[in-house]
Amino acid sequence: MKTDAVQARSVPTLEMVAALAGVSRATVSRVVNDSPKVKPDVAKAVNEAITTLNYVPNRAARSLASRRTQSVALVVPESTSKVFADPFFASVVQGIAMYLADTDYTLNMIISSESKPEKTRRYLLGGNVDGALVVSHHSSDHSWSRLSESLPIVFAGRPLTGGDSYYVDVDNEAGAEGATERLIAGGRRNIATIAGPQDMPPGIDRLTGWRRALRRAGQGDSLVEIGDFTPASGGAAMRRLLERGVPIDGLFAANDQMAAGAYSVLNEHGLRIPHDVAVVGFDDDYFGATVAPALTTVHHPVVEMGSKMAELLVGLIAGKPTERVTRLPTSLVIRNSA
Repeated sequence: MKTDAVQARSVPTLEMVAALAGVSRATVSRVVNDSPKVKPDVAKAVNEAITTLNYVPNRAARSLASRRTQSVALVVPESTSKVFADPFFASVVQGIAMYLADTDYTLNMIISSESKPEKTRRYLLGGNVDGALVVSHHSSDHSWSRLSESLPIVFAGRPLTGGDSYYVDVDNEAGAEGATERLIAGGRRNIATIAGPQDMPPGIDRLTGWRRALRRAGQGDSLVEIGDFTPASGGAAMRRLLERGVPIDGLFAANDQMAAGAYSVLNEHGLRIPHDVAVVGFDDDYFGATVAPALTTVHHPVVEMGSKMAELLVGLIAGKPTERVTRLPTSLVIRNSA
C-alpha cells in the first residue's frame, strides 16, 4: 500500500509542469492544446518541462473540454479471414497509420461483418470516435452512406450510394482500359477477363474499362467470369472460361490475387504465360511480384490512398474546406506476363 501511494504521488501533474516551467497552469494547458497564442520561447520552456517530468496530458479531460475523443474508426465490412489475407487492407492501414502518427488521433479497427450492423452503428454514433474511414464497401452497405449525415466519414473508393460522400479513389476504368490495351497491342485477339464482384465499385469499373478497350478495338467482350478478389475465385473463374471451349490468348484479371489463381489453372492445362495466354492484373501487390512469370499489372497506390483518406477525415473533423472526391493516378507496371 505504501508503494502504491508513493507511485500515485509521483505521477506528474499539470501544476508540476507549470511550476517547473515558471508559468501558469493555463499557459501549460494552452501549450498542450497547441494554442497559437503562446510565445515560442514560453512553449519551448513548457515542452522541456513536460519532457523532464514525463508528463502525459489527461486525454479524458481534454476530450471533455473539446468534445472530441481524438479517435477515428476504420470500418471494414469483410470477414476477418479475408482482411488478414488481403495485402490491400494492410497497405491501406499502413497509409492511414503513417498520416495519423503525426496527429493526436488514434485508430480503432472494426471488422463489421463479425458483429451485427446495429452494434457497429451504435458504436460509431455513441460518441466513441470523431469520424470513420470505410474500406471495401458493397452496394448492400447503404447504412455507411447514411451515417455520413451524422458523422464525418471518408470512403476508400467511390460509394455506389450516397452522392455527397467524401472518398478517395483511383481511376479504375482507365487503369483497366490501359491494361487491356496492353494485351491488344501485343496482338491478342481473344481477350477474357476475370472481373471483381459486381456489387463493389472496383469490380464494376474495371469491367467497364475492359469492355471499353475491346469495343474500341472491334473485339468481342463476352469472355467474362466473376470472382471475389481471392486467388481461389480467380482459379475457379479461369476454369470456367476454359470450359467454354473457345480460344483465349489474353486475360485481364481485376486484381493480382485472381490473376495468381488463374496462373495455376493455366499451368494445369499446359498453357504457357505469356506464349499461349498473356496476363495482366491490377493492384501491383506481392501476389503479382511473386508469381512466375512476374505479372504485368496496374499499380494501385494503396498506401497513398490510406494516407489521403486519413488527411481528409482529420480535415473534415476540424471543419476545414475539403474536396469531396480525390482521385489518385494509376500506372502500368510492365513485367514478363504480357
